[in-house]
Amino acid sequence: MRIVPEAIIKDHISREDSFEAVEQVFASMAARSAYNFPVIREAIGHADALYGFKSGFDRNALNLGLKSGGYWPGNSEKGLTNHQSTVFLFDADTGKCSAIVGGNLLTALRTAAAAAVSVAHLARKDAEVLGIVGAGHQASFQLRAVAEQRDFKKVVAWNRSPEKLATLEQVARELGLPFEAVSVEDLCAQSDVIVTITSSFDAIIHSDQVRPGTHIACMGTDTKGKQEVDAALVARSSVFTDEIAQSTTIGEAQHAVAIGSLSEAAIVELGAVINGAHPGRGSADEVTLFDGTGVGLQDLAVAATVVERASKAGAAIDVDF
Repeated sequence: MRIVPEAIIKDHISREDSFEAVEQVFASMAARSAYNFPVIREAIGHADALYGFKSGFDRNALNLGLKSGGYWPGNSEKGLTNHQSTVFLFDADTGKCSAIVGGNLLTALRTAAAAAVSVAHLARKDAEVLGIVGAGHQASFQLRAVAEQRDFKKVVAWNRSPEKLATLEQVARELGLPFEAVSVEDLCAQSDVIVTITSSFDAIIHSDQVRPGTHIACMGTDTKGKQEVDAALVARSSVFTDEIAQSTTIGEAQHAVAIGSLSEAAIVELGAVINGAHPGRGSADEVTLFDGTGVGLQDLAVAATVVERASKAGAAIDVDF
């Protein structure tokens, strides 16, 4: 068995690697050669923590395993990342545990890659203004990954605590992009692409604020009750997702489906666009929305990439297990 500690993950995977791994996962899921197992996510009744498992199997890549982890809100006071996770990979032929991989950075990279893949396949080619809603740990990863997909001229951003936008501004300037902190209304009025990455349980963006032709990547809703955009905007949009079952139950589409303004049949797997089975964006005025709920197969794909790269570099730790 090989162990790849969290501390060396950054040396053995890039944003490009993550994009390719996640894009392939979407394609494999749509082709029904890869599938996710039911998600387990529970409040453990200690430290206000949410803990769970995401797992699956990709028959093409032979990636079998799970990500175990969750959210510990008090970790920041201890100098730790609030989101903590570890990926376990198993040999598909024998069932033996083949690798244990630090999952914190990988989760951030694969989440950002999923949004980037949606922008690559659904956003207008002439998109120039990128809007970011939220300024938590994940926001910078989103900005770096999505900014590579179009020739953006400007970044606008909003956060409930405006002072936290300083980190995003620094990243934007590193990318050579002008940055502006704005209101939600102004962000929607300017943006061609909007990425939401919050933990909100109340809609932040409303349908009447979003102009035609916008692509929205909703990346924060992954639990029953969470909501970043209103149901009217979801119903108005052409909705794409990583996995339909999660989209309708724990994703952004859950609210529109619950009130009957969006049918499950209207939601399209992003992998179908990648595979060419669905045309994706139909017009320059169409509002497209990617409901990124996060699936275990993404974690397995990026973890497998890291194990391969770290092993070749002699950096993985071999353990007789």
